[in-house]
Amino acid sequence: MADRVEASWYDGLTARKREGVAVLAGDRLLLTEDDGTQVALPLQDLRLVERRADGLILTLNDNRGFRLRLPGPIPADMAARLPGENRYGHWIDRLGLPRAAVLFAGISAAALAVVLTLPSWLGPLVPASWERRAGDAVIGDMGNTLCRTPAGDAALRQLSAAIDPQRPLTRVDIANIDMVNAVALPGGRVVVFDGLVQEAESADELAGVVAHEIGHVRERHVMQALLRQFGLSILLGGFNSNVGSGIFGIASTSYTRSAEREADDYARERLAAADISPLGAAAFFERLSEEHGDGPDWAAWVATHPAPSQRQAQFERAAREGADYDPALSQQEFGALKSMCEQDADVEEFYF
Repeated sequence: MADRVEASWYDGLTARKREGVAVLAGDRLLLTEDDGTQVALPLQDLRLVERRADGLILTLNDNRGFRLRLPGPIPADMAARLPGENRYGHWIDRLGLPRAAVLFAGISAAALAVVLTLPSWLGPLVPASWERRAGDAVIGDMGNTLCRTPAGDAALRQLSAAIDPQRPLTRVDIANIDMVNAVALPGGRVVVFDGLVQEAESADELAGVVAHEIGHVRERHVMQALLRQFGLSILLGGFNSNVGSGIFGIASTSYTRSAEREADDYARERLAAADISPLGAAAFFERLSEEHGDGPDWAAWVATHPAPSQRQAQFERAAREGADYDPALSQQEFGALKSMCEQDADVEEFYF
């Protein structure tokens, strides 16, 4: 026969204190009053309120006015069946805080690994038509901020066709934004900000930047980055349907280091195929590094990229010794790009 312990309780309905004994009866705790009245409490409905030096205070999950006091020592078999302290929540208390912390860290790490790696597989599977619509929507949000002149448009077409002969899959535009930045958009669109065009001192420098961004397009990095950021926003509990919906949302979407290396590899490969010197890109990185330093306060376009000094060295090594490269554009064509936004009477300024 199970051990009995003294018990006293209030039923939560009346102010009468009841006294008697408590005994385990299967999955219930059987309370028997001194007059023989009995009440059976399911163990799973009991909740520990307080553990005192002189015993336990328990209540019922669905009747918080109920109070059961078990004074004195509790038999081991009963103590093992009664509920424990509920400090953090049911499953955490059952596991214990250290084990729960390890389990949570493991689940979080696994979820983070999935979010970071899965987009590399899913990005290339996104239909091109859907991606083009997304890119057109971003371009639409920019209003009339894309610069247009006949000479500038022709120079851009010539430059992008030399780098990426498979056009019209990609299209390159210059935006009237005074910022040293360039961004690849969904759907094969590349937008170079006028601030970067003004920073470039030669068409070869600009060609290196454009080739890098086209590399992101060709490797489907844009969709991978958007999917990764979308997954992280959900994982961190900050779901935001506007993720990547604007040009600056996409510009702030950083690629992985491996994606940046792939884009640089693509740029060097295409510059070589187009017989454009990679030393222009190397000079661009060198000058920006000298002007802005090599730390985290870099201009936006290079802030999320590998160290500029490394990129400069890689583009310098890609140059063929003694090669007589063709210029990416003539001085006149490069000048048309430099003055494109200034000469476009209809272009609007982009307001942040």
